[in-house]
Amino acid sequence: MLKQDHRTRVAAERRERMRRRLFESALQVVARKGPAATSIDDVIQTAEVSRGTFYKYFDAPDTLFDALALEVANEIILMAEPAVVHSEDPAQRVATGMRLTIHLARSNPEVGGFLVRLGWPEMRQGEVLLDPLQRDLRQGVRQGRFAAMPMRLAINIVSMTVLGTVHAMLGMRSPGAFAEQAVESALRALGVERKEALRLATLELPQPQPVEGGLLGADSAARAVRRLRKTAAAH
Repeated sequence: MLKQDHRTRVAAERRERMRRRLFESALQVVARKGPAATSIDDVIQTAEVSRGTFYKYFDAPDTLFDALALEVANEIILMAEPAVVHSEDPAQRVATGMRLTIHLARSNPEVGGFLVRLGWPEMRQGEVLLDPLQRDLRQGVRQGRFAAMPMRLAINIVSMTVLGTVHAMLGMRSPGAFAEQAVESALRALGVERKEALRLATLELPQPQPVEGGLLGADSAARAVRRLRKTAAAH
């Protein structure tokens, strides 16, 4: 029985390592070429595995991309949420989440490029990953922190600002406080007064905690925080 349990555990660990290897390879290729131009051959050549190995895990490139998009988004949420929920103010939670997502994505150009090219996954697969954002937006409207508006519009203001800002910053050598300016503008679009929006967009943030074995890693989290603190100090 113990031998069987050991074999099962080893097989599961091997499968997880290969799944991650395919994720990392796809992330590199999609960030460079875009999902439409990425083929199975691109992924397996980068991963240095056979076509048969690929099909043991995914039945098509789109299946891989969908799984990878969810993996990346979940990891960013897991890193950002502890820094978000410590505040009782829903407007601060939205601002914090936006800033962390932008800086985490930019700190890893492969992740940022992937998100920009493929899009935030829940826009195509349902609203599950948007639950924390909807929670904060709804509470903000109830408390008068945000203007009353259709939830879909409020979500689009936040998500499109995040993706557009990441896209712009990936092409900048020295973006300065671009992320904070974008978040300030989004908050104002949500109904936050200008001075308050500026304050929320430039608060110092705690360091996000990397997900063990994640795709972003500790270095990305540390780089993101350094950028956040530099831009906050500049204000």
